[in-house]
Amino acid sequence: MVLPIRVFDDPVLRAVTHRVPGPSEELDRLIADMTETVRHAGGIGLAAPQVGRSERLFLVDLTFMMEELDEEAQAGFPLQPMVFINPMILWEGPEELDFEEGCLSIPGVRENVIRPERIRISYHDQAFTKHTIEAGDMLARVIQHEYDHVEGILFIDRISPLRRTMLRRRLREIARGVVETDYLIAAHQRAA
Repeated sequence: MVLPIRVFDDPVLRAVTHRVPGPSEELDRLIADMTETVRHAGGIGLAAPQVGRSERLFLVDLTFMMEELDEEAQAGFPLQPMVFINPMILWEGPEELDFEEGCLSIPGVRENVIRPERIRISYHDQAFTKHTIEAGDMLARVIQHEYDHVEGILFIDRISPLRRTMLRRRLREIARGVVETDYLIAAHQRAA
């Protein structure tokens, strides 16, 4: 089922999330719905707060990148979508990259964000098997963006105060639901 996406100024986007206690049918259903939602919206990542759930859970779906890789690289690429339950970033590399980001919860806004180029993260997958991986490039960036969501942080928090000031009017419009998207947003935020 495609879920409505919460947009800027919804309190759930600013709350630090709670640990997922363990596998369950409800969790499996939520992951399936989030997968359908992110694909329907044309996104590459989605965190539980973005669908109104305050749980330490996010998905990364870089399926589009698979088409650009040769067979050997595809064989080494993680199965998509990747499910991250109770994630914890353990290490951030010293080198940083500046790259333009957007967010399904802040439609129509794209800004450059500086993030570490490489990270190490531990998490549980959907079967609640624990993993620790090191990621770089686009995978590291998307993981960090989604990880921020489970910490109550939005990508606009990582841009300069001047840029945030310049976006103030647009962010107010998004909060009021004055926004056009190709995907469903939470009804309580739509303009009356």
